[in-house]
Amino acid sequence: MKKNRIFLLLTFSLVFAACASVPTTPAAQTLTVMTHDSFAVSDEVVDAFEAENDAIVQFILVGDAGTALTQAVLAAGNPLADVFYGVDNTFLSRALDAGIFEAYDSPLLANIPEQFKLDSQNRALPVDYGDVCLNYEVAYFDDRYISPPGSLEDLLLPEFEGMLVVQNPVTSSPGLAFLLATIGHFGEDGYLDYWQGLVDNDVLVVNDWETAYYTEFSRWGGTRPIVVSYGSSPPFEIIFAEQPMQEPPTEVVVADGSCFRQIEFVGILEGTQNRELAEKWVDFMLSPTFQEDIPLQMFVFPINPDARLDETFVEFMAVPDQPAFVSPEDIASKRETWIEDWREIVLR
Repeated sequence: MKKNRIFLLLTFSLVFAACASVPTTPAAQTLTVMTHDSFAVSDEVVDAFEAENDAIVQFILVGDAGTALTQAVLAAGNPLADVFYGVDNTFLSRALDAGIFEAYDSPLLANIPEQFKLDSQNRALPVDYGDVCLNYEVAYFDDRYISPPGSLEDLLLPEFEGMLVVQNPVTSSPGLAFLLATIGHFGEDGYLDYWQGLVDNDVLVVNDWETAYYTEFSRWGGTRPIVVSYGSSPPFEIIFAEQPMQEPPTEVVVADGSCFRQIEFVGILEGTQNRELAEKWVDFMLSPTFQEDIPLQMFVFPINPDARLDETFVEFMAVPDQPAFVSPEDIASKRETWIEDWREIVLR
């Protein structure tokens, strides 16, 4: 992946000599895209954009999504880049309130389902999504003749005591998404009672997804057969398996309100000097060429229905019909309070 592009600066004398000896040609434009550390794209996809637009694309990776957004907000009006990608619906209102984006009605928006369009002014345009859901190891339950959980409520039953591992919403994006799923499902008046029930049923809280999935989850040698992960985890278990398998070893709980959908957005930064090229890049990110590259690069899914998915995803990915919903405005205004109240119940 071309995360970093190296540019060589010629001395004035060399430039002058070159200009004197050969005809001048227009220099390629440079587009700078600011994003988070999880961003990834295939070389050939970037090459296609550069070739079509006689441009060079430079990526600036600035930590996790929250850190990257903070940097963009601090530079509002004098942007560090032309385009920002990676703000999701948990931070969207902060970005819009800060006025860091210029509106752009991309013609590609006509292909995008309305459910993904959370900014009516088209300052932030949806690019991809992923559902944070409960995953469980199939063999663990089959071997013990136990029915797996089918809903969030089931996790409070005695038979699931000590089975669940979750991520801390303070330090983990999926952890925050799962907390929001419980708020969306049980409401502000009920989610803390639910978490108290999980505590009473011996929930385990860890700092990050990697620890939860690859250390504590029974599928990978841990003791907990239920983990907060993604609706895309089962097909990835097949795709990246060391030995070929026909069925994924994990399944996903997709009951109404049990998952939280994360949507990531792209926007043209206010004050860019490359507005035309920035528009072309946004269009490119919404096009099938870029969209079809997303799943195996960033483990999330395209929002353009014209993008073709690998057959493994089509067969095994889990997509909830009714994910829990919490508005970006409520998240922006209440997130810290919700997290602090959660901390008092779960980590005291």
